[in-house]
Amino acid sequence: MLGRRPLFFALLLMAASGPVLAAKTPAKAPAGATDAQQGTRRQALLQYQKDLVSVIAPQADPIPLMGAALLARPLQDQPDFNSFHSLIDRAAAAQGAGPEISWARLTDCDAKASDCPNSDAVSKLVQQAPDNAAVWLLKLGQDLRDGKNDDARQDLAKAASAKVYDDYTGATLKALATTVTVLPPPTNVVGPLSATNGADVQLTLVFGLAEGQPQPALQATSRLCEENADKPAVKADCLKLGKLLEWGSSPLARSLGLHLREVLAEDPAQQEDAKRLRRNLVWQVQSFSQLSVRAKGDTAVAQHLLVLARSGGTQMSLVLTALHDYNMPVDAPADWEPGKAG
Repeated sequence: MLGRRPLFFALLLMAASGPVLAAKTPAKAPAGATDAQQGTRRQALLQYQKDLVSVIAPQADPIPLMGAALLARPLQDQPDFNSFHSLIDRAAAAQGAGPEISWARLTDCDAKASDCPNSDAVSKLVQQAPDNAAVWLLKLGQDLRDGKNDDARQDLAKAASAKVYDDYTGATLKALATTVTVLPPPTNVVGPLSATNGADVQLTLVFGLAEGQPQPALQATSRLCEENADKPAVKADCLKLGKLLEWGSSPLARSLGLHLREVLAEDPAQQEDAKRLRRNLVWQVQSFSQLSVRAKGDTAVAQHLLVLARSGGTQMSLVLTALHDYNMPVDAPADWEPGKAG
């Protein structure tokens, strides 16, 4: 049981990273293109990103400011007023700022000072979203790291009693997808042979930058549950948490919920059902990965994925809606196994 856990998470992580990796891979350079030409295009892309930040930064609403902050986060040599720190602070102080802003603030921290994730943001999240299991699993990872095992046990109990699981990836995608449409990518970014009129560039930014958002301690939670499966109270909380995670906002959360049911449930029928659903989940994520690759050369697909990202749903709802919209099955074929090409 314990031996299968790392392989399971590795398979799902590889599948789940597919869309992001596809989006982040630059379009194939035309024959004869020089390294200098590719370098020039990369610089143009960075300038486009900086221009987006500059255009959005004067706004006062929290979601556009969050989008600008996420665009600014990987940029070097930004002026202080357009830096990630400044923009996410402004977003947090803006009227109507919600927990999705605090979640983004988690990475506004100083690793050298052992203040990652941002402790103020963690405290704010506990106040803003006490019924969100993702907040308690985030805190669980922090407490385990600090050797506070009793506190981690309480975090597990609070996560199990929560009403929802939301890691705010949907809100992140909405902020970024709304932001990147403010300016069309210039010709020197799109490339003369692009078939998507820049929609693929925007998709690259949206999914690529969303990948940088923090994740709760899902593997640590799995390990804690499995290593304490002989303790009835812990096992009960883990099974209760698993049911919640099965309807969580992200494929990784859903995968953990199904995994906990498969390894902890006493009913063999429940174990087999969880295994079947987990297999379908990996199929769904790999299918979405294929769709994202298709979007790099298809304007309609790229634009539709951007529309879905702007809708404000969860990451899981985006995946399932996209598959439904393009008539792609959500159940894996009978002879398919995780790791095989779709």
